[in-house]
Parts: sequence; structure tokens; C-alpha cells
Amino acid sequence: MYIESVPNRGSPPAILLRESFRDQGRVRKRTLANLSAWPSALVEGFRTLLKGGVAVAVDCIRIRRALPHGHAAAVLGTMRAIGLDRLLGRPTDKRLRSVAIALIASRLVSPASKLATARDLAADTACSSLGRLLGLGAVDETELYRALDWLGARQAAIETALARRHLKDGALVLYDVSSSWLEGRCCEVARFGYSRDGKKGKLQIVYGLLCAADGCPVAVEVFEGNTADPMTLSAQIDKLKERFGLSRVVLVGDRGMITSARIRDELKPAGLDWITALRAPQIRALLDTGAFQLSLFDQRDLAEITAPEFPGERLVVCKNPLLADERARKREDLLQATEAAFSKLADRIVCGSGPRGQDKIARAVGRIENRYKLAKLFDIAVAADGFTFARNPDRIAAEARLDGFYVIRTNVEDKTLAANDVVGAYKGLARVERAFRSLKTVDLHIRPIYHWLAPRVRAHVFLCMLACHVEWHMRERLKPMLFDDDDPAAAARERVSIVAPAQPSPAALRKRASKLAADGLPVHSFQSLLRDLATCTLNEMTTTLNEAYSFTLVATPTPLQAQAFALLAVDPTQL
Repeated sequence: MYIESVPNRGSPPAILLRESFRDQGRVRKRTLANLSAWPSALVEGFRTLLKGGVAVAVDCIRIRRALPHGHAAAVLGTMRAIGLDRLLGRPTDKRLRSVAIALIASRLVSPASKLATARDLAADTACSSLGRLLGLGAVDETELYRALDWLGARQAAIETALARRHLKDGALVLYDVSSSWLEGRCCEVARFGYSRDGKKGKLQIVYGLLCAADGCPVAVEVFEGNTADPMTLSAQIDKLKERFGLSRVVLVGDRGMITSARIRDELKPAGLDWITALRAPQIRALLDTGAFQLSLFDQRDLAEITAPEFPGERLVVCKNPLLADERARKREDLLQATEAAFSKLADRIVCGSGPRGQDKIARAVGRIENRYKLAKLFDIAVAADGFTFARNPDRIAAEARLDGFYVIRTNVEDKTLAANDVVGAYKGLARVERAFRSLKTVDLHIRPIYHWLAPRVRAHVFLCMLACHVEWHMRERLKPMLFDDDDPAAAARERVSIVAPAQPSPAALRKRASKLAADGLPVHSFQSLLRDLATCTLNEMTTTLNEAYSFTLVATPTPLQAQAFALLAVDPTQL
């Protein structure tokens, strides 16, 4: 039997219950009943029964709970696809690995303190399906700390496995450091130091991040908060040589990291190649000794030179006109701000409300000098009853002549890396900066740090690095749906020179302008896409006919969600 809808000219179609039968070798059909008067919901329920299904009245179905699911499925599926869950190891207590996986995934799904994460994962207070997918059941913060401690103890082995996947002999390795503040006063590695977050009066930690050339995070190390950037380099050299077993790599670091002293005392003895940049005084000295002429860059933006001060090294001199304009603008703004501060101080002294005496006036002037760092561009004379100041045009002109210039230094031979590739490798440090932004602000929220024990602080930073590693893989696969440029070859063709700023590809420009991907679906940021995926819920359902009977059902993904799951190769119903 089956239900057939028969057109009826201008009237509603006739809904007929029919059956097929064979008569003298021919298939015929006959009408058993006219169901046209039935409500459509009843007809569809009857149709379901005839097809072998089970029809239940709408008021008999009850949803016990609906958990945000799609984002947790996407993160967990990616971790399993890249094999990160296997790299964590096999603890004696198997539950520890599941809890550690949940900790990593939670940094992407819902970054929070360990207490809040325990509530998010526990079955009774879950805010996503992550705990259910991992079969965790009841979870408390003590269990999370145990898993965190185990994960910290496994850091060396996990980083070695990641390096084996992403780093090879002769490869470029990007390295940079950042800092974050801690709450409390008892951590062994917390020190007062330079805060890159502008958080004054807080103890800091410094952490260095090693990335592959494509920006994929591989390893991280925590240092005391007052550690200078160059002092972190020796630990990374030992890690690359001893733990990762790499005999020769090209370490890329900025001018504040890889200094002449570090090159002489650490990199050369270790036999590692390097790419870094010169500081402004070194560039000025090269110009004064005639190592290069500014007129060289009237028609070009890049030139390779050598200098006796840097034996066995290649120096790539670059000039970026846009950078020159920006530096000139910033210097003029700072000059005006310094003049305004000096004028305000001078007016206070004249009015009698300012400092008195040459020493006190000099200290007040010094505070302004330290704030704007441009004292060398002024002529300042301090007296007992006031001070005078004026711009020094000669010094300003000398400062401005190198606007837009920077010099990259390396010991890598030109047959290995051409000058353009050397510049491109140094600019690759921007990928580490993007990883730091992801760690600190938009995605993973590494700060503030509430742990007091040094091993747990290190484990927390390592946990966030692993989450950043997972995010990198997800972004790579989801690029067609994100504002990220998914056509690097076309973007490279749009760039007039490696010195010039990177340009988006035509496809990326179309995405930004239309806010639509090539398939017509809306373009997302990474975080907004995760929020969209979260609306694909995992529903625990039952019927009023039998409360003991329950089943789970994943909501049907929207076209956009289905596209994301396809790019990630994740089936949200099979986790």
C-alpha cells in the first residue's frame, strides 16, 4: 500500500490510499480509501508507517537536553585526524588522556579557568557535548589538575613527536618570545619585567615559541619574567640539537633576539645557520663607512652587500617607501607630543606650580624624555628657574635619512637561499606574531594565569600551545570559508616585490568585499564559524509514552555547517 497525491485541476489534490496488484501479467492499482479530508500531519504520519517507520505525535516527543555540539565535534575530530590524541601517550590511568584531550579542546571551544572548565565538561553542568563525546561523566577541578600535571610531564616527548612531523634538517625555524602576567605573588618563575601587554604592577612570565616555516607551532618554553630575549636563545638551540636531533637548521629571529653576541657565543659553536636583522646604529655605521649608498635605492628596493664588520655574512639592504612614510609620520607625532609636554611643564614652572630648583626641573624633564624617547632630537638647557628646548634640525635630518631602510643579515649561502628568499624568511616571523595574538586574545586566552606552581604554569602554557597547534590545522582546512587568503600563489603574483607589503589575492578581495565565499555561503572569522557550528546541537530525546526510552539525535547541519564538516573531514554523528 502507498499514498498517492492525484492532481484535481483547480481544486486541492486528492489524497488516496492505494495498493498495487498484478492482473494477467500487468501491474494495476486500486483505491482503498480517500484520505483527502485527513489533516496533512496525519497523512504524513500514515505515510511514514507504510514505509516501515514509526510515527509519533508531536506532543509525544520531548527533548530532555540540547547541547551545543558542532564546534566540539569539529575540534575533537581535527585532533583525531592529525593524530594529536595519539601523541599524548598512554597513561596508566586511561581516563587522564581523555581529560587532557578535553583540556586542549576546551581552550578552543570555551577557554576558561580550570574550575569553570570542570563545570563545562561535567555531565550535569555541561555547556557543550565535549564531555559526553569523550565519555567523561562527572568531572572536578582536581582531576583537571592531575591531567594538566601529566600533560606537563609529557611535554618533551610530545614536542619531539611534533618536531619530527614538522621540522627537518635544513628547514627554517621561526622563533620569537612574548610575555603574560600572572595573578598572585608565589610563582617561582614570576618576576617583574617588561610587560608586552601593558599590564603594569603585575608579575610576568616570558615564553618562547618555536614554529615551522609555515607558522605551525611546534614547541614552547617558559622563562622567568625578567629574562631578556637573547638569553632565551640557548635553551632553544639545545632543544633543536639535542632533543629534536636536528644537526642543521636555519633559525630565524628578530634583531632583539639574535644579536651579534648570541651569534658569536651560541649559534656558531652549535653549527646552526641564522637569519636576523641589524639594529639602527649598525645600519647607520654601514652607511657612514660607505658600505652602501642611498642613491642605490632610487630605482630599486633591495640590494645585497658585504661588509668587513660582518665577515662571512650576507647583508640584504631593503627600502620600503611605505615604511618610510609611516616612520616619518610617527616621529612627527612624537615630536609634537614631546613639545606639548615640555610646554606644559614650562608653563607650570612659570606659574609657580611646577618643580623648583635645577635638580627637580631636570628630573621632571627626564621623565618626559623617558616617556617619548626622543630627547636626542632636542636641544635642552635646564636652569635653576626653568628650562628651554628646541628641535635640532640636523639630528632630525640624520635620523630621517634611514627611514624605510632595514638590513637583514644571514650566514646562509646564496645558492641555498637567494636574497628574495632571505627577506621572505625574515618576514615569516609575522606568522609567530599571529600565533601570539591567537594565544593571548582572540581565541585561546592564555591570560590571566592563576597557577602558582611553576610546573603548572609551564603545563598551562604548553596546553595553550597545543590548542594553537590544533587551531592552525583547522584554519588551514577551513580557509575557503574564512577571511584568510586561501590562494597564496595568486597573492604572491599580486606583490610587486618581496620588500613591498603583502597583497591579498583577487579571490580574497572578492571575499572581503562581498562577505561571501566562492560557493555563495557567508564568510566567517574563525571564532564566528565555531559559534555557528555550535548551533548544530546534540539532542537527548524521549517520548511521553515511555519515559524510560531515550535516544540522541544530532541536528541536521545547515549547508554552511555541512561545508565546514566536509573540509575538516569530520562526521558530527560518528564521534
